[in-house]
Amino acid sequence: MDFNRVKLPREIHSGPGVINETGSICKDLKLTGKLLVASGPHTMKIAGEKVIESLHKYDYNVDTIIVEKPSLDAVSQVQDCMSNVNAVLGVGGGKVIDVAKMASTQSGVHSLSIPTAASHDGISSPRASIKNQEGSVSMEVEPPVGIIADTKIISKAPFRLLAAGCGDIISNYTAILDWKLAHRLLNEDFSDSSAALSLITAETMIKSAGDIKEGLIESAAIVVKALISSGMAISIAGNSRPASGAEHKFSHALDIIAPEPALHGEQCGVGTIMMMYLHGGDWEFIRDTLKTIKAPISASQMGIDPQYIIEALIKAHTIRNERYTILGDRGLTEEAAEKLARKTGVID
Repeated sequence: MDFNRVKLPREIHSGPGVINETGSICKDLKLTGKLLVASGPHTMKIAGEKVIESLHKYDYNVDTIIVEKPSLDAVSQVQDCMSNVNAVLGVGGGKVIDVAKMASTQSGVHSLSIPTAASHDGISSPRASIKNQEGSVSMEVEPPVGIIADTKIISKAPFRLLAAGCGDIISNYTAILDWKLAHRLLNEDFSDSSAALSLITAETMIKSAGDIKEGLIESAAIVVKALISSGMAISIAGNSRPASGAEHKFSHALDIIAPEPALHGEQCGVGTIMMMYLHGGDWEFIRDTLKTIKAPISASQMGIDPQYIIEALIKAHTIRNERYTILGDRGLTEEAAEKLARKTGVID
């Protein structure tokens, strides 16, 4: 008999100044002993130090480590610091949180997600994007036991990161279309509840597009809530299908091909415009929504040479080729890729 097991964060705390409650939240989560705070060089100053101060108030023994990049080496370095550590607190952007989730999973301890930016749905999801020689690889991990999202800190992050988070959420539209396609053609397992949560999240984001403004705590709260919800849809499905389709394949291909890729959510947003066109959907609506949010809608706005866009479109179907999408098994020809990118205005 098959049983579905859904793992979700036990507690989610968000709001301005909530980072100062980290010690109290860790006590509520029954975390004991030594804790490890993993953060980036910049995020340690703006958030990590507040976390450590709060933990000390509750008499926690705290170790720290700086994470430079989301690599397997970084995961190993974090694990090397985890002797007698009972939980890892990832304080920073998606890279830091992904490394913390991966290291804690491999060491069999809990992780906490404490984001300083709302740039993608790794805040709550049971996946971690870790770099290796071939680019980024999405790996299965335990979701964080708790999330502490300080919307005041997140609202002060560069607005480009928040806009990228919106792009990652909006990409749920084409991810679900791809999932339904694979379900119809290949009888792939499909979760109605997961798909519904993913779509509601994307629809809420689109309805709120006009409210996403730079520096506003309320804007940060909207995006953080949506990213957490999207991550939970992944947990319910037991895979990343509800939030990752052909648009994510395109983004991962760009990461490999482009010398200087854009942000993950920016690339997924632009990918969603093109994949929605292939699905015969309202791609102009997706484009206009991203434009309202001030997220990039073209190669030039992402600072990427048009040739790399075409190459990524041609290569995209080979990324995670076990995952069927609108790109099919054979992908796009160079002519079809260029026509798609030009028709949607992604390249001139």
